[in-house]
Amino acid sequence: METISKIALVIMFLVVVFNLGQALYFMMTDKDDDRRTVWALTRRIGLSLVLIAMIVIGHKLGWIHLHGVGQ
Repeated sequence: METISKIALVIMFLVVVFNLGQALYFMMTDKDDDRRTVWALTRRIGLSLVLIAMIVIGHKLGWIHLHGVGQ
């Protein structure tokens, strides 16, 4: 289960980065209409919140272990 959760986290992170790139593309190409840019950024924020929740839940269930950097 640990491997599946880590793969899911990486996929979610890549989707968040893709939405950020998509928003940049829409911002550069759509000069008159900002709706697609705003929608892509809104999706990125929502997916980032889901990603953070997945990390917290994975840590609480013991699927993800902290490595203690900085301690």
